[in-house]
Amino acid sequence: MSEKMKFTYYPGCSSEATGRHLDESTRAVFPELGIEVQDIEDWNCCGASIGHIGGGPLPQLALNARNLANAKKNGNEHVFTSCAACYLNTHGSNLTIREDEKKREQANEALKAGGMDAYEGDLKVHHAMEVLVNFVGMDKIAERATNKLEGLKVAGWVGCQTVRPFAETDDGGNYDTYEEPHFLDDITKACGAEAVDYEPKTNCCGGSVAVMKPEKTLHLMKLLLEEAEKAGADVISTPCPLCQTNLEMYQEAINKKYGTNFNIPVVFPQQLMAVAFGMDPQKDAALHRNTIRAEKLEKMAKK
Repeated sequence: MSEKMKFTYYPGCSSEATGRHLDESTRAVFPELGIEVQDIEDWNCCGASIGHIGGGPLPQLALNARNLANAKKNGNEHVFTSCAACYLNTHGSNLTIREDEKKREQANEALKAGGMDAYEGDLKVHHAMEVLVNFVGMDKIAERATNKLEGLKVAGWVGCQTVRPFAETDDGGNYDTYEEPHFLDDITKACGAEAVDYEPKTNCCGGSVAVMKPEKTLHLMKLLLEEAEKAGADVISTPCPLCQTNLEMYQEAINKKYGTNFNIPVVFPQQLMAVAFGMDPQKDAALHRNTIRAEKLEKMAKK
């Protein structure tokens, strides 16, 4: 890739809180792979919860229409986000606006009330992992990975939302399958690490239920940790910021409830890439932001 492709980036709310290390590592590695990242100016929440707590679907549609209308000002055809919830809402709203005339009119009425131009659904919305698979490619990642992560065993945990429902569709870029996705393992291998056999790769952690009622979801996360431990994984890699936060944050509670002794680091694939690219372990890989430090990975980083 000789010239950089310009993508508009939607960071999402988690990028300013629990997912800062995902945001920082994404901003670091994407330009190294030929992707120029341009933020949506004055972006807002995608409404990940608002559609479920009252008000119906229109407020959520309007919120995403506003982001997309602002994204169009960048002049780029492509928009991407690293958050699974942001992707589902932004991508889904984009398709709705494009295909449903009545809802498009409603969204544009809301935009007009806010003094904004109409949006017709003509941008293309991608998940960050789709960008890596379809626009960058594993060969490019492997070529840039000059600091191979040899000896690091990684359990690739995709989670339930990153590939559902759009990945195995034309609109979703057909970048992987629903049930047996392999993109995380491919990224791990491109970085020089070992992708261990990990059966529950698309299992759910409980999502937002874990935040509100963790006692209802600890058994789900316990299984994920047990299988990673059985596989001999040094770290679990996941692309989803909520998955990462949940599985890292609740290990102490799981240990207390079940008498286990889990202490497994949970990292993002962008963090693996930053270390494999020989980049700064804090400024670029943001490894200092992980609650459970990935000590083996940190030792591999070039200081």
